[in-house]
Amino acid sequence: MLNRTGRLIAGSLAALVVAVGAPASAEAPFDDYYSGTEGLTGEALKDALHDIIRDADQLSYGEVWDGIKATDEDPANPGNVILLYSGESRSKNDNGGNVGDWNREHVWAKSHGDFGTSGPGADLHHLRPTDVQVNSIRGNKDFDNGGSAVDGAPDNYTDGDSYEPRDEVKGDVARMIFYMAVRYEGTDSYPDLELNDQVNNGPAPYHGKLSVLLEWHEADPVDDFERNRNEVIYDSFQHNRNPFIDHPEWAAEIWG
Repeated sequence: MLNRTGRLIAGSLAALVVAVGAPASAEAPFDDYYSGTEGLTGEALKDALHDIIRDADQLSYGEVWDGIKATDEDPANPGNVILLYSGESRSKNDNGGNVGDWNREHVWAKSHGDFGTSGPGADLHHLRPTDVQVNSIRGNKDFDNGGSAVDGAPDNYTDGDSYEPRDEVKGDVARMIFYMAVRYEGTDSYPDLELNDQVNNGPAPYHGKLSVLLEWHEADPVDDFERNRNEVIYDSFQHNRNPFIDHPEWAAEIWG
């Protein structure tokens, strides 16, 4: 559980570590997909996962619109999508670049590695619908706790060099960032994306803040909305998966 600044409330940490950091069970999901990862940790696990999830179909940036409309559909209203930062349900047709529209938020800011709108820039695993103005406020900031309230996105906070999303999607954000750092290793003409424990990363192919992202990952476990996104991307679009949704414990085994 999180307080307003995203710090773990005393007494909940042990339970969260057990829930997220426990070893995978004998009935772990998608064993065939993740064949070859058994017993691996650290860089060896990261390398093995990279080899698995890099086998993916590439979307154009235009095709991403339809992808997001499917992956982020509001379960209570199929004509809408759920906006990542605000949690608002907004019509799928209100997509674009004008005030009141939603657009394609790169959770791993595309300037962090300067990869534009192809390759990593069109990867649905980190592209989410957000209000145009809120997207602009987030900009290319790294993720960290604290700051001033964000207009149009309740319980989001920002300062000059970082952004803090609402508690309900802190783990979602962390797991998307983890995916990107494993999927893109500089082996396919795209930058080698890596995590670090700082903000102000600018155009370097790094994203932070790792210690905070690991905390968010533990405090906000995988939910059904994330699981559904993973399935839709796998079944209907890119045909690869976010391993940190299927196996949350792997984040600690790689970066913990």
